[in-house]
Amino acid sequence: MIRFLSYFFLGFIFFISCQTSTSQTKWTDCSIKLEKTIYRDTVRNRLIPVGLYAPTKQLPTDKLPLIIISHGYNENRPDSYLSYSFIAKEFASKGYFVASIQHELPTDSLLDLKGVAQLVRKSNWERGVENILFVMKTLQTSHSNIDFANVTLIGHSNGGDMSMLFGQKHPDLVKRIISLDNRRVELPRTNSPRIATLRSSDQQADAEVLPTIEEQERFNIKVIQCKDLPHSNMSDKGTKKQQKTINSLLLKLITSS
Repeated sequence: MIRFLSYFFLGFIFFISCQTSTSQTKWTDCSIKLEKTIYRDTVRNRLIPVGLYAPTKQLPTDKLPLIIISHGYNENRPDSYLSYSFIAKEFASKGYFVASIQHELPTDSLLDLKGVAQLVRKSNWERGVENILFVMKTLQTSHSNIDFANVTLIGHSNGGDMSMLFGQKHPDLVKRIISLDNRRVELPRTNSPRIATLRSSDQQADAEVLPTIEEQERFNIKVIQCKDLPHSNMSDKGTKKQQKTINSLLLKLITSS
């Protein structure tokens, strides 16, 4: 009888530890599930592979904050959207719904890496904006458990450029945007959505991409310079220590506003 009550008590504690509260930081790490799916945008005749990460334990009335991840350019490799699993799994285990989008397909033209980026890559960024918008609209019809008033965009490099462009075009649809070392598209100078960027230790942004100190203070934009964190290591390629650093900074940024 004592053993039974002990098991019951432990099971009960695990159950309540995986339930959400008003503060997402109070979640205990829970098991998660990954669903790989492909959306079809019939208007653009476009397939959009998406990885959906979510906690396995959830009350029916829960509304999970949404994080959308956009990968860096990876020469159209089809599994690029799964290359930020250390972020997706971390936040799904803490009570977030995470959608990681594949922006380039093997049949797409390769990105022009030699021309003026703001000219030759613009169509790629705009397509990324449309992909994010379509995924959001699709999730609104398919997942009633998502809090669309609490949406965060996270993008690395070229995916960060897409995310910042989304903020310029659709500022009312997201609560915050965080780039992992985007280098080409200017960060929106705005208080809403909240803007932040983690800067690598080995790459520089183009002129006027980053706000001045005065602009950072005026709009509460966070520009965080990272040490010993190369641009290319801001994905699953990074070390465990580097991944832990990124997740720790992301968590502070997401839960602070």
